[in-house]
Formats: sequence, C-alpha cells, structure tokens
Amino acid sequence: MTATVPALSVGPALRRWREVRRLSQLELAARADISTRHLSFVETGRSRPSGEMVLRLAEHLDLPLRERNRLLLAAGYAPAYPQTALTAPRMAPARAAVRQVLAGHEPYPAVVVDRSWQMVDANQSLTIFTDLVAPDLLAPPVNVLRVSLHPDGLAPHIANLRQWRGHLLARLARQVELTGDAELVALDGELRGYPGGGPEPDVELPGPGDIVVPLRLRYDGGELAFLSTIATFGTPLDVTLAELSIESFYPADERTASVLRERTRR
Repeated sequence: MTATVPALSVGPALRRWREVRRLSQLELAARADISTRHLSFVETGRSRPSGEMVLRLAEHLDLPLRERNRLLLAAGYAPAYPQTALTAPRMAPARAAVRQVLAGHEPYPAVVVDRSWQMVDANQSLTIFTDLVAPDLLAPPVNVLRVSLHPDGLAPHIANLRQWRGHLLARLARQVELTGDAELVALDGELRGYPGGGPEPDVELPGPGDIVVPLRLRYDGGELAFLSTIATFGTPLDVTLAELSIESFYPADERTASVLRERTRR
C-alpha cells in the first residue's frame, strides 16, 4: 500500500514527504543547499522554516502545487498558489486553449480530467466510448476511471481488459505516490475491487506489433484499436491548471480511423 500524507505540522509533514520520496536527510539537504542539521531541526519542530524555505524544500521534493500550499499553511503562512475556478474570467485563455485542442483533435476522441479523474470537458467524438456506458455512470461528476473499469461501463467492451486495467491502475498508483491524496487512495481501492479479467501483469510486455499499450474496443461486430497521449499545461502557477490533463486518443489502425471519420460524417 502506498503511503499517504496526513494533516501534520510542517516539520513532520516534510519528514513524511521525504520518506515517501525515499530520500535521506543528507540527500534532501544537499539538493536544497541547506545543512543537514538545519533540516533536522525543521523536521523535529525545533526550527520554524521561512516560507521561502518551505517552498524550496517542496520544490526538491517534487510536490504538486496543492501540497505546497498545504505545507505553507501548516507552517503558518498563506498559500502561494491560487486555485481559480476554470469558469473565472482570468482563466479564459486557458479555457480557449483547451477547447482548441479538443476541437482540433476531431474526429478522434479527447477528454479533459482533473486531479481526481473527474471529466471536465470532452469533444464530441468521445461518444464512441460513452455511448457504450450505462447512463448512471455518466451522471455528473463523471469519473473516467470508474467509467472505464466498472462492469456497467466500458469494461465489458474492452477486448484486452486485463492489460488496459493494469495500465490504468499503474497510472493511478503513480499518481497516489506523487500526491499522497486520500481521495485517490479510496478510488484505487474501489477500482481494484472490480472484476478485470485476472491479475494485472507485474511487467508489461509488448504483444506482436505493439509499440504502446493499446485500448482494444469491441465495436459493431469488430474491434477498434486506440493509442493515447496526455498533455498538461507546461508552466502552471495555478492549482486548477496544474491538475488538468488532456488525454487524446488516436486510431492505431486504418479500420479505426475509418470508423471515426464515418461517425463524424454521419
């Protein structure tokens, strides 16, 4: 089970994150250009770090912006990074960029998700997936991992369910380790309770001709194959933007591309 970081005072919280990142005091102190003695005093509460020191340590611990804000609050400082609703006027350029990516990706599916894998936006072509899903799973908020692996979701239609399930659960496990988010830990436990065509492979080996883990979808008496890419904002300074990602699906063969183009024409 991956460790999570509970609400702690700043010293113990920093120590817990350092342990999660598997760094010694010496290693973290060297990266942050401070003495091991100073770091030890911070972790034990004998020394109160400045806000700048908290952010420097958080940077070298590779913490998400949300967790950096929590550390600042634990140290008695105001959060440094805003968390702005995507609908706010100041976010208009970001919304426009996201919509441009989604629209430009037609006739292929694309979806925008937040840190909890809740669907924020999608293009019209995503219906090739959602049309196969039970309506109650599409009631907001829609969790795309639940939709993918739930027995009433895409799971019965995925030809390589064991492989695809292993891929998604591995991505989620890495995210849990990076963020220590309790909500994601709960989601991971839920998803692992779904049937999935057998245990996930410890090591993903390529099948004949595979260059990535494909999504193979049973569709209209045949099979469609997709590969995907993930895009994020390159230099986010807002928690909301830092936690958005766009997953874009591409046809992995000509039959899939033809079906997607035909759906758009119809």
